[in-house]
Amino acid sequence: MKPNLQLANLKLANLKRCHAPLTNRPRAAARQRDVSYSQFMGALKKSGVALNRKVLADLAMNHPDAFTEVVNQVQS
Repeated sequence: MKPNLQLANLKLANLKRCHAPLTNRPRAAARQRDVSYSQFMGALKKSGVALNRKVLADLAMNHPDAFTEVVNQVQS
């Protein structure tokens, strides 16, 4: 492999490693509340709630009641 390609692959692997928990946690938490991740994220954006994936992952993991309230808020 060429050095530039190796660096690009390393950056991509690092991005996937850091990004995965930020989508997997809210995805699982949304599924537990009978809504798909894509529907949840679409409703979140449409409702104007400004929470990024990092905050959603924290809510899903550490504050499940607050995450449920967010889901209920964007679904209504």
